[in-house]
Amino acid sequence: MPKAHPLTTPAVSPRLLWTALTVTAALLLMAYLVVLDQGAVSQSGTFLHELMHDGRHLLGVPCH
Repeated sequence: MPKAHPLTTPAVSPRLLWTALTVTAALLLMAYLVVLDQGAVSQSGTFLHELMHDGRHLLGVPCH
């Protein structure tokens, strides 16, 4: 009968962890800008404001 080996958890590299955290933070920031920002961040230029406005329409988020 074969000998049973204990299960080991794979080690997660710190680089992979930081990459995952950075990507998650970037996605949350983009979601905030598109869905919740009504010009507070994008007030300096009309291009960014209109881009976020069109993104709201694309996602079906009511904005006006």
